[in-house]
Amino acid sequence: MLISGIIKESIQVKEQILLDTHLLNTIEQVAALCIRSYRQGNKVLFCGNGGSAADAQHLAAELSGRFYYDRPPLPAEALHANTSYLTAVANDYSFDEVFSRIVKGSGKEGDVLIALSTSGNSGNVILALQAAREKGIATVGLTGESGGLMKPLCDHLINIPSSDTPRIQEAHILIGHIICQLVESSLFPR
Repeated sequence: MLISGIIKESIQVKEQILLDTHLLNTIEQVAALCIRSYRQGNKVLFCGNGGSAADAQHLAAELSGRFYYDRPPLPAEALHANTSYLTAVANDYSFDEVFSRIVKGSGKEGDVLIALSTSGNSGNVILALQAAREKGIATVGLTGESGGLMKPLCDHLINIPSSDTPRIQEAHILIGHIICQLVESSLFPR
């Protein structure tokens, strides 16, 4: 049955992640990086296009709102959420610059940029990573199997062992939730 096959494919990708100690260690390092950034008074920024934009916004909301329980909000922002800004920059400059300009304008050393792209080749995400590195902002990439052009621009690369966009995005949200849970429980222990 088609539905069972899709679910099995999703499970197989997650099982591959579970067996990859390097990938698991990287996820833990990214959570620790975010925790350290927050403890120093910094913020976490997210960027992505399409489904990755939706995931970026979802994860920013988990941090700035709440994840498991009530606690103070954390500064987290999905860089595409201001549509007036997004359309102005896309119109006046280019769509490739929509994320890099806001990183240059509001990012600061000690912040973390989490960039999502299933291919790793999104032009506006790549420019955002470059801008972040120039400002001393830690860079994290959530990508697919190859890492694409983002790979050398990421201090930490979480590349899902798949080339299937829906399976990659499902794993991105799982990993994002893990990071949110680790951040919340560390900064606001119950």
